[in-house]
Amino acid sequence: MTSHSLLSDRREFSRTILGGAALLSLARGGSAPLRPIPPGIKIGTAAGKPTEETMLYLRQLGVTWLSLGATPETATAEGFIKMRQQWEAGGFKVYNIGSGVGPSGSLHNMPEVTLNLPGRDQKIEEYLNYIRYLGQAGIPYTTYAHMGNGIWSSGRVTTPRGYEARDMDMASPNKRGHLGTKIFAEPLSHGRVFTKEEIWDNYIYFIKKVVPVAEQAGVRIGIHPDDPPQPVLAGVPRCIFSSFDGYKKALEIADSPNIGICLCVGCWLEGGPLMGKDVVETIHYFGRHKKLFKVHFRNVTAPLPHFTESLMDDGYYDMYKVMKALVDVNFEGIVVPDHFPAMGGHGLAYSIGYMNALLKAAQSTSGRS
Repeated sequence: MTSHSLLSDRREFSRTILGGAALLSLARGGSAPLRPIPPGIKIGTAAGKPTEETMLYLRQLGVTWLSLGATPETATAEGFIKMRQQWEAGGFKVYNIGSGVGPSGSLHNMPEVTLNLPGRDQKIEEYLNYIRYLGQAGIPYTTYAHMGNGIWSSGRVTTPRGYEARDMDMASPNKRGHLGTKIFAEPLSHGRVFTKEEIWDNYIYFIKKVVPVAEQAGVRIGIHPDDPPQPVLAGVPRCIFSSFDGYKKALEIADSPNIGICLCVGCWLEGGPLMGKDVVETIHYFGRHKKLFKVHFRNVTAPLPHFTESLMDDGYYDMYKVMKALVDVNFEGIVVPDHFPAMGGHGLAYSIGYMNALLKAAQSTSGRS
């Protein structure tokens, strides 16, 4: 090959690379802006169907912002638009449609994705369509979880105050992982031991496909902590969303304003020292980096190895500190009660009242009431 032809090839290669970079730049630059949300902390709740009875009850509680779930029937752009319009007609605002679902079933806690099992690419493509539908419907946010073998519990107990709650004791032979109708047990939930490197590689494969679609749709995605944040359960490492450092690395890999955290305070408290940072430190760091999108507000009796879910004032952590930290970092997302005891049908009212009281107190001490 002559030096002239070699130079021509190099120039052509350079043009190709520059052209690809320009296209990438245009693609990122053509992304939709994040869906706007008004300033301030929004006390909200999960809600079911938009009946007049439900709407009246939520109005009585003073709730405006909602977190909804999807079903196979509603999980389309048209279905999401209808859901939003129905609630908006009653004076409510839809912040989140989570619990993703597609033709193959759940798109939330997908072992196929987390563990690279058969069907992974189909699940990812369905999830990308789900994000596109949310963008078309004008929904600003959705929650995603990345657990490979479900949420683990050892049963339910009656607490000293008389309400029933979920219990998780690592020493119990009855502990199981639950994901829909699937049940996972030790010693190996999927027949073998997975490595941390596999779990990270699988996350990277997934998130690199998700980021451009989320950015094009203008949708925020908050990733939920593992529940419980035990380092390994039944052969599956929980090495990403079970610690401060894991989250920090995962969000740096995503490298997108659209990818952040659904901070389940209860899960963070379950982990305790395993998390590497206290929940308030976590709020301060990720809140100031604009990576906090949604908060699940709940308490537990103790960190692992044994905890019981509790009412907000009946756990080991002072939940006022959590609300004060959210006020201090100017959090603008939704805060919802999570896993609260039924209490004869009064659990939601108790939770909303308690959260509103904490918010007013925190705003008052911060001079923002």
